Amino acid sequence: MLRSLFAGISGLRVNQTMLDVTGNNIANANTIGFKSSTVVFQDTLSQMLTGASGASASQGGTNSIQVGLGVQVAAVASNLLQGSAQMTGRATDLMIQGDGMFVLQDGNQQIFTRAGAFTFDETGALVSPAGARVQGYALDAAGVATGGLVNVTLDTAGLTPAVPVGTELTSYAIGTDGKIRGVFSDGVQRDMAQLALADFNNPNGLERVGETSFRESANSGTAEIDIPGAGQRGTLIGGALEMSNVDLAAEFTNLILAQRGFQASSRVITTSDQVLEDLVNIKR
Repeated sequence: MLRSLFAGISGLRVNQTMLDVTGNNIANANTIGFKSSTVVFQDTLSQMLTGASGASASQGGTNSIQVGLGVQVAAVASNLLQGSAQMTGRATDLMIQGDGMFVLQDGNQQIFTRAGAFTFDETGALVSPAGARVQGYALDAAGVATGGLVNVTLDTAGLTPAVPVGTELTSYAIGTDGKIRGVFSDGVQRDMAQLALADFNNPNGLERVGETSFRESANSGTAEIDIPGAGQRGTLIGGALEMSNVDLAAEFTNLILAQRGFQASSRVITTSDQVLEDLVNIKR
């Protein structure tokens, strides 16, 4: 059977994958915090027709003769460049300026996201649209993050120092450092909690789990969690959301490239079929 036939089939497969990835990018052009993906191709094994030979006293060396056997997908790489800001004015909408991801607790698993469209639920916990709880730290009397991760809430019962009896929370704001600062009926502002951000040695190794979220993988490294601004972690912008980083001009170009690549591979298959038909008809 002709090698070109199988090479053409492999071309159809990878260009279909490119179409799938490009279509998903375009579909998420307006998804908050979405990170686009790019398909990377590589050739497959090559069949050795003639091996290379070294030079001798009487004759020069010769190169090997190899015929490629097609193409395959090497990777579907995530583009983690920051998207543009969309100002919303809502206090619970947060955007990360720089590196890092919000830390969420979704049931028994810890997930990470750049989509900061949060709200407070009926229990006073800060949650994602899907109900995953935003993680952060409790603060001591000096306003320093202490202890392990906790659910970020508007609960005033555990504040240090304690809130006087009869004092109520009247408003709140989230600063660039991730601290939730409450204004109370006694006129005093108190830091209530501080959001956490995660960083990774290889963020491109994270696995997508839907709902614009990621989780650790074997190649992402363990999440290094700290407060905003620590290390390489960015700061927060309140009242804003990070838009999708999909470049529609580039995606439509990729769409054309994938379409033409698919058509060209189809033509290789058609031509190979015609050659096989000619071989079959030689005896006629």
